[in-house]
Amino acid sequence: MINLEVWRTSTPEPTRGDGIIWTYIKDVSQYTPLFAEPGTFIFQLDNLIQPGLDGIYSTTVHATFYASSNRHPPVKKADLIIPLSTLANNTGNQASVPPSFSRNVTFPMNTVKVFAELFASGNGQEEFWYFNAANKFLPNLPADTTFGQGPFREVRLLIDGRIAGAVLPYPVIFTGGFVPSLWRPIAAYGAIDLPTYFLDVTPFVPLLTDGKPHQFTIDVVSAEDDHTILQNWYVSGLLQVVTDSSSKPTTGNITVYDAPLFAQTTSSGTVGAGSVNITVKATRKLHLEAHILSGSGKSTHAVWTQELSFSNRQSFTENAKFQVLRQIASGRAFSTHNGVPSVVDVFSYPLNVDFAFLGPDQRNWTTRIDHSFDRVVLPSPLIVGSTIKERQVTDGFFQLATGGNFGNGTSNNTFAYADLAGNTYARDVNAALNVITLDRETGNLADPGLRGDSLSIFDVLQASVYGGARLPGGRGL
Repeated sequence: MINLEVWRTSTPEPTRGDGIIWTYIKDVSQYTPLFAEPGTFIFQLDNLIQPGLDGIYSTTVHATFYASSNRHPPVKKADLIIPLSTLANNTGNQASVPPSFSRNVTFPMNTVKVFAELFASGNGQEEFWYFNAANKFLPNLPADTTFGQGPFREVRLLIDGRIAGAVLPYPVIFTGGFVPSLWRPIAAYGAIDLPTYFLDVTPFVPLLTDGKPHQFTIDVVSAEDDHTILQNWYVSGLLQVVTDSSSKPTTGNITVYDAPLFAQTTSSGTVGAGSVNITVKATRKLHLEAHILSGSGKSTHAVWTQELSFSNRQSFTENAKFQVLRQIASGRAFSTHNGVPSVVDVFSYPLNVDFAFLGPDQRNWTTRIDHSFDRVVLPSPLIVGSTIKERQVTDGFFQLATGGNFGNGTSNNTFAYADLAGNTYARDVNAALNVITLDRETGNLADPGLRGDSLSIFDVLQASVYGGARLPGGRGL
């Protein structure tokens, strides 16, 4: 909306016959200022037509507005939302990196707070970025096993060339990845609503209120010596701006700036007879402080810190017939304004993948994926803080066949949500061979009709026909 991305999504795994039907509801209250003025709304859903995947999409998008009351007061909102996007008027506003994406922004001179939200997702050679091998070990792997530039990815926000914050992205697995039958009917977490990332750039306010344009840059870097990545990531962002009641300029100064341009990284490994083992690790620390004096005379001491950690271990044995991945990204981002928490983001994203080809022709394989999304986040003082704990364990098989590819899979999922407004929701949902076998909801947001167990009967020999699968190394089989 108005050149600003509010929802990044992808489609569930398609089916023959009646196709797929899904509904997604997203709360966009935090973007309320965008609805207060005329503007262009863009909904972009690209479609790839190929043998076996030749359907069309019919979509409907609508918005529901709720009147405020004493019981339900209006949401808190920024005075201004500024897009960090391509500003296109007839298509999506995300930018493709590399190279880095930059936009000049001029702020109101009475700005007192600025909060950033970043969108970032890997695509193409970067879809399975967590499986990319460190360059110095890539020649020891069979051709097309995976890509290079290593598995570490850091999304950075720079202001006038200085680091303002960094993000370790969650490894979203899109439908069609590894084994398509793993994601039918339950997609991987984040595939339908990709996570976004929050930074407090308020310590830069003393530099941003001079009435001049300032360059905001979003890029994605690796742990390789040149820090470059492959093609491509899609990125965009937005800035929630809070202004002072006085029109007088905000003043102040940055008192502490400790933010290395790149994370500290190490890459090590061993090479044996038909086996390659690689370990990549990274850490990042950031500490910013500023004194901010508004035109109305309010003094604010803003502190913004980040401590991020990343570890990725890859094992390729029997000439990459067996592939094992163990990755975890975790961290803590915390800001205070006069000692009061303003932005909080404590997260852990473990990802475990076990992949095995069942024959030398690589036409059938199995995959087991165990991944979690654990996050406590207060995006800003304008948005309700929440806690999400999600885990998904999947097992599946896939076979390429001239008469039509087929496969099967199981998926066990647990999800729990709670927020500072007192809302709670939890759901356990399992599937096997395309059929939901367990669906149980609890919490004060739960659907009363799903309280308890809901079981379905299925044929344990069932296997469904699919289009191709996507694997690391750009293999579309």
